Amino acid sequence: MSSTFLEAVDARGIATLTLNRPDRHNAFDDSLIAELTVALKRLGEDGAVRAVVLASSGRSFSAGADLGWMRRMAGHSFEDNLADAAGLAGLLHTLDRLRKPTIALVQGAAYGGGVGLVACCDIALATEGASFCLSEVKLGLTPATISPYVVNAIGPRWARRLFQTAEVFDALRAREIGLVHEVLPPEGLAARGEEIIQALLQGAPGAQADAKDLVFLCEGRPVDAALSAETGRRIAQRRASTEGQEGIGAFLDKRAPAWRHQG
Repeated sequence: MSSTFLEAVDARGIATLTLNRPDRHNAFDDSLIAELTVALKRLGEDGAVRAVVLASSGRSFSAGADLGWMRRMAGHSFEDNLADAAGLAGLLHTLDRLRKPTIALVQGAAYGGGVGLVACCDIALATEGASFCLSEVKLGLTPATISPYVVNAIGPRWARRLFQTAEVFDALRAREIGLVHEVLPPEGLAARGEEIIQALLQGAPGAQADAKDLVFLCEGRPVDAALSAETGRRIAQRRASTEGQEGIGAFLDKRAPAWRHQG
């Protein structure tokens, strides 16, 4: 296992990935990006895993890209930088489209790419003292790779401001603009995360994966005949599925469905 992040999976199938570079504010480089991508893909394919929690050790959630790595890559060719950028793009896409519920527990500062990680998670909780910044323009860069996910989370109007000002904003503003869902005192972060995990464990794993995919299907599309037909096909498929039959049967029989007994 990498020393730059910690991985743990409990008896319920809740996987926790903890960024573990506190001395570097949990900044990521090419090695950490590659290792996290491999871990997420493996967890995503593991039928025993019910949800993935992304957390961090130390005072910061993630400072984004490691400046040493960025300095090193600045001396390389455009082609090398293009290939290097593809690694981060792959990590973000993997996290965003993971067919498991994902939860970000933001206990400290999230800057640059760290904001991207938060935006890619389905559920984001932050402590009252957490801070956020899309700081790239201060370095002569842009938040290019993370931009699709951040714009989806906060909308284009706030993105136009924050991408250009690189201003630091607090957790309450992050909640206001949609980057995080809830703001909690530090001592309440883990407990609230556990409450959400308990709620997730009530749902059927396959249905949750398909429900998440519904968002991607509907995002930015007009409600036309093609979309109505596709959503109709999907609910028909779900009703006929093993989970659908079990869930309806359990409800009518006033018993817990089979998936609540797993783990």
